[in-house]
Amino acid sequence: MSLPSRLLVVTDRHGAATPLTERVAAALAGGAQWIWLRDRDLPETERAALAEEVAGLVGRAGGRLGIGRDVELAARLGADGVHLGGAAAIPAARARLGGGAVIGVSAHSLAEVAAAREAGADYATLSPIFATRSKPGYGPALGLDALHAAAATGLPVLALGGIDPAAAAACRAAGASGVAVMGGVMAAPDPAAAVRALLAAAA
Repeated sequence: MSLPSRLLVVTDRHGAATPLTERVAAALAGGAQWIWLRDRDLPETERAALAEEVAGLVGRAGGRLGIGRDVELAARLGADGVHLGGAAAIPAARARLGGGAVIGVSAHSLAEVAAAREAGADYATLSPIFATRSKPGYGPALGLDALHAAAATGLPVLALGGIDPAAAAACRAAGASGVAVMGGVMAAPDPAAAVRALLAAAA
């Protein structure tokens, strides 16, 4: 399966300078085609309502939407896929969502990327590649060598953590299939311009 885009925009309403739906709309206007609705700290009904709004925006833009961790919400929405916390959840997600769903996994080591590949993931995010303000608690930066090794497993790997346009180009050169960006879009003064720059760098 080919990935929906070289850029996966990750939502974070806490880090967004404007309401999340406005951030997503601006990212889509800048050319984003793949959104991961990550905000998972909301109560179930509130998250479902937000997901419906985001799904409408993404659908009208002709983009693809992945839901963070919640397979049932993804199924109810008819989302394009789900992003899971670990490889163990992949078989059940695949059974529920079908072969056409784009199923990804968050990985923080080469072993976790390999496990995702074995379990049938379509991609993995590997983080943090560089130091990041958004998620400082995930440990030291893995760096480009780790990214290169992960890409060599054969599973499409998206670099996550501290990604700006220059870093995006370096990650692609190291073998990443693309990049996943949260703070660089959510907190950007102009999210549409940020997306355009990232897409150009990750081409």
